[in-house]
Amino acid sequence: MTDPRAAKDAARAQARARRDSLNDDRLRAFAAEALRERFLEKLVLPGLIPDGPVAGYWPLGSELDVRPLLLHLKAGGRSVALPVSGPRGQALAFRDWDPAQPLAAGRYGIHEPGADRPELVPAVLLVPMLAFDRSGHRLGYGAGYYDRTLDALRAIRPVLAVGTAFAAQEMDAVPHGAHDERLDWILTERETLRFTH
Repeated sequence: MTDPRAAKDAARAQARARRDSLNDDRLRAFAAEALRERFLEKLVLPGLIPDGPVAGYWPLGSELDVRPLLLHLKAGGRSVALPVSGPRGQALAFRDWDPAQPLAAGRYGIHEPGADRPELVPAVLLVPMLAFDRSGHRLGYGAGYYDRTLDALRAIRPVLAVGTAFAAQEMDAVPHGAHDERLDWILTERETLRFTH
């Protein structure tokens, strides 16, 4: 019988290597702009995203850059938040992001809004990942932050979980367990996948 943790660890190593290989700056810039346009065309214009803050993330390493989308939403008057990671095993908190204000270095060296910025409860959560499949499962880094966060948010209010990734990050089947939260949408530079009706 296959050990689920070992299967996930092996999949993570493979997925990270695949994502890290996407090191062409032009491809990465194209993907960031394409993702912004896809989000606006497929979710915003049809009115499929709920009112309330959109929480994104500051890209770490080779993650797809969602900042062009966040800046567009902010310029349009939408509240935008970035995650603040606490101790391992805890859900993420989110603070209002003001692009004019400096960011602090948080856990793992990720840029995040300072403690003076107000906390927000997102209605839309952009979720980074190492890999995804066509059933709405994602492969994260193994700390469980986003699974715990989605579970906690969904207990409070409806939240739209939108995974963001390069198309090359797709796997046939992501190993997952009972506590892994599924995404509602996945956006890549090439296509939009919807898992809710």
